[in-house]
Amino acid sequence: MAAGKDSLWAGQNPSVWAGLLLLLVGPVSIAMLLFQANELEPASLPYNGPWVSLAVPAHNNRMLRGSEGLGNGLLPGPEDLAYDPEAQVIYTGCADGWIKRVNITDSGHVSVDNWVHVAGGRPLGLALSPEKQLIVADAYKGLLRVTREGVVVVLTEEAEGVRFRLPDGVDLAGDGVVYFTDASYKYNLEEFVLDALEGRPYGRLMSFDPSTNETRVLVRDLYFANGVAVSPENDFLVFCETILGRCRKYHIHGEKKGLVENFIDNLPGFPDNIHYDGEGCFWIALTVGRTYFVDMLMRSRLVRKVWSIWGNTMSWIPQLKMNGGVLAVSLEGEVVALYSDPGLFSVTSGVKIGRHIYYGSLLNDYVSRFDLKQHAGRAT
Repeated sequence: MAAGKDSLWAGQNPSVWAGLLLLLVGPVSIAMLLFQANELEPASLPYNGPWVSLAVPAHNNRMLRGSEGLGNGLLPGPEDLAYDPEAQVIYTGCADGWIKRVNITDSGHVSVDNWVHVAGGRPLGLALSPEKQLIVADAYKGLLRVTREGVVVVLTEEAEGVRFRLPDGVDLAGDGVVYFTDASYKYNLEEFVLDALEGRPYGRLMSFDPSTNETRVLVRDLYFANGVAVSPENDFLVFCETILGRCRKYHIHGEKKGLVENFIDNLPGFPDNIHYDGEGCFWIALTVGRTYFVDMLMRSRLVRKVWSIWGNTMSWIPQLKMNGGVLAVSLEGEVVALYSDPGLFSVTSGVKIGRHIYYGSLLNDYVSRFDLKQHAGRAT
């Protein structure tokens, strides 16, 4: 029987063997060509040891159950939020280039107004000055000022001869100096996933002084520099590095002026915008949760290379579409509480107003409101 089988295979037409060989070699050859043709060369990220999420003293992991949408269908991609308590208005920048106003009242009534359209722009980070002028980090136009009358003024578009590619987070100090980030001076908003896949520090933290029109680079070599928040005493600011899952502290004044220190590391998610609530806490938006699985993938240069070949998207990984939320952190960098949900992702900002946290997202067409008192985090 064995001999018959051998003779049967031996008698096969050579074209059959050629076809089988082509079926095997063809896909491998195509994969190798695609791999070599792709120009992205991922770098190793500066992780120190295995990732272990920090301890969270209080946690509500069902945030969606206590959330409601405001302005449904009228707010495409409300990325960041800035609140004017006197007018009871939330400003937000949307994907259609409009800066919109969400009017909220004590009675609970909500309305949405189209306020200012930034032609050719995409407003991201927002900060409101004491004079009620809005400072905007626009992904395409640079750092902007929008007057009370709705006039858009470009403040700065570059630093040290390098144009901004992705202005992102922004905040104001008491002396009027603007602190902001350029998430990447290589990749723009449509290409931001490539920045994560390449894993090189193209981000910068900068300042703009309106009294002198001077733009200064304060910190270089950041891994997707994102949200910025100035401390209540204006002595330091906190900025986020999304890819590394951490936030750092830059000293504005005092003996440590100009120094950078760690503020909070090993976050349970990837940070976006950060806001101070006036009550002793920073609120850090976590766009998605961070897990051992995602951490392992980000550590692998080979996996990130394959990602870039497969269309520069991460949406096919379920772990990158869950456990987003907001994290409350003290001025000393100690965790106060975490609010998240398995079905929540692309959370880009969180602002505490009274008993509620209002949060935005690149993917929703509304601003969400969550009742912190009714759905307080439980001790863990």
